[in-house]
Amino acid sequence: MTAPIRWPAEAVWEAVSPLLPGFTVEVLPSIDSTNTELMRRARAGQCDPTLLVAEQQTAGRGRMGRAWQSDIGSSLMMSLGLPLAPADWSGLSLAVGVSVAESLQPVLPSVGAAHPARVGLKWPNDLWLGGAGGDRKLGGILVETASFVSPQGAAPAAGGLPHTQRYQRYVVVGIGINVLPRSGDGMSMPPGSLQDVEPGLDAPAALLRIVPPLVGLLRSFEGYGFGPMQPRFAARDVLQGRAVTLSDGTAGTAHGVGEDGALLVHTDAGMQAITSSEISVRPVA
Repeated sequence: MTAPIRWPAEAVWEAVSPLLPGFTVEVLPSIDSTNTELMRRARAGQCDPTLLVAEQQTAGRGRMGRAWQSDIGSSLMMSLGLPLAPADWSGLSLAVGVSVAESLQPVLPSVGAAHPARVGLKWPNDLWLGGAGGDRKLGGILVETASFVSPQGAAPAAGGLPHTQRYQRYVVVGIGINVLPRSGDGMSMPPGSLQDVEPGLDAPAALLRIVPPLVGLLRSFEGYGFGPMQPRFAARDVLQGRAVTLSDGTAGTAHGVGEDGALLVHTDAGMQAITSSEISVRPVA
């Protein structure tokens, strides 16, 4: 029988609750999808800040409706829901990626076979590993929002405008990360895992590393947007300078992201700013 997973729920709550009054942590043995559950609650009027962790998902989702496979102990599957009122929503999934990547690997190792895999970011919401093993997908991020009615007399946010004058939403940030090596059968690219980054790092330890800094970053994003995080994304941008193809057949070269999080691609028609998350971008082999 598999030993029960010891989740650091209390430690996460102690670190986050001063920043998010009313914050709760829930760990469920199984659910269809942590994102789906928090969205259901939000639509029912339950908009408290909540971290929902699942040991197993039966209908996990990625971007554009793709399925996310999961087995108990092999993946970290979590969703963080909270009210958020940024002045500009552009680049939110990129900012989340920056926070997660830096939490898992604060310093990028040098390139080379003797060094561990590098945790990079692939626009708009994937965590990739690079290095001697080639490109591998470590995890993904799925950001969804639901309508949110703010309390009366909301205090001003850290960007000047009071919350009552901003576009108020309940944000659900879903994160799925491969913890243990897995088969790449049927996948468009081979999977990577946290064991490639730091042997012995498990899902509970990764959760504790990721969540408190993520809450801090979301508060910073609320006040200042993606712009200040652009250089941090650039340091881990796996598409920078690479030939890419878009899902509409357009080909070009990736030139980083703008201050609004748009992917800049130089094509035969000139530089294009790709903002739609419904457009798939792949590096040319």
